[in-house]
Amino acid sequence: MAIEIRVPSVGESISEVFIGEWYVKEGEWVDVDQNLVGLETDKATFDVPSPEAGVIDSIKIEAGSTAEIGDVIATLNPGPNPNGDSAGGQSTSKAESTTTSKESASQQSAQSATTGGHVMPSAARVAAESHVDPKSVGGTGPGGRVLKEDVLNHVGGTDGGSGREERRVPMSPMRQTIARRLVSAQKDAALLTTFNECDMSAVKKLRAEYQDQFVKKYDIKLGFMSFFVKAVIGALNEFPAIGAQVEGTDLVYRNYCDVGVAIGAGKGLIVPVIRNAERLSFAEVELTIADFAKRARNNKITLEELEGGTFTITNGGVYGSLLSTPIVNPPQSGVLGMHGIFDRPVAVDGEVVIRPMMYIALTYDHRVVDGREAVSFLVRIKEAIEDPTRLLLEV
Repeated sequence: MAIEIRVPSVGESISEVFIGEWYVKEGEWVDVDQNLVGLETDKATFDVPSPEAGVIDSIKIEAGSTAEIGDVIATLNPGPNPNGDSAGGQSTSKAESTTTSKESASQQSAQSATTGGHVMPSAARVAAESHVDPKSVGGTGPGGRVLKEDVLNHVGGTDGGSGREERRVPMSPMRQTIARRLVSAQKDAALLTTFNECDMSAVKKLRAEYQDQFVKKYDIKLGFMSFFVKAVIGALNEFPAIGAQVEGTDLVYRNYCDVGVAIGAGKGLIVPVIRNAERLSFAEVELTIADFAKRARNNKITLEELEGGTFTITNGGVYGSLLSTPIVNPPQSGVLGMHGIFDRPVAVDGEVVIRPMMYIALTYDHRVVDGREAVSFLVRIKEAIEDPTRLLLEV
């Protein structure tokens, strides 16, 4: 009996998801817990695993469409691999594999030559909209079926040899939310950015001196982010307005530091939150960030980990950025932008020397934070980074 694959519940406030990408095709055998499809919400992406081993009988909702929680998006016929293969398909002999491949290719070629495949409904719809005869499209689906992607690729390739083409794709819920929040931040807050620069010599020297011992003890490298997280915590304690938020006509101050760390997740920038960061050691901060990064790549960040936050740190330096103006993540009132570390000539004690320098930027909501507080906040971070002993002594 076929098993229905449904959209799982992904959060109390989420009622609709975007079908991002199907990792499997109809007629394909899948193993238990193998990821079938990537779902996107306005906050994160999630993979739906197969509940059992079996063959994908049908895909009900194509990629690029939306679905509601509980909707059936595919059906699965449970059972062993009809070829006797494991998930990796290693048990079939070379001769059998070659024969099967030749037979499959022959069947697909014959079907494509005569009928253009068994045209999938979504492919037929796109073909009709594009005024394309489906029989002229080579099918790449199981049994030579013509898929939606085949028609799109065919249409994209018929540009008369001019090399000019356009491709229209719907924005995912995550990208729509990013766009909406960025516009809202610019419109609803009085944003201003102040800049400074840090001499990274002391931090680099400290890392080099203790890196091997740190890795040996904690099994993770000591990075730069933990220094900035600690520096931000100290500065927030001294200038609490940077971490305050506007709620109606009130300002809400908090005695804890939930620091969001921006991470590139491939499909968009996400900001998981380090809860009670003021209680964590350098190693715990590094381990938390590394765990976020790993799970972000595998779409395993939960919605709860993306909610809240009193302040955000973003590091454009990992992409080579020299200087930028970060945008506040509403309803927060401040965001710190880190940038690349580059050797530059600077004046030290009346002499020009070469030092590893980093520009830092603080964007803040001027409704909540005065310029004096913002500048002083950034100076405190600069002082802590240039003399990391201050982080240990909390001065």
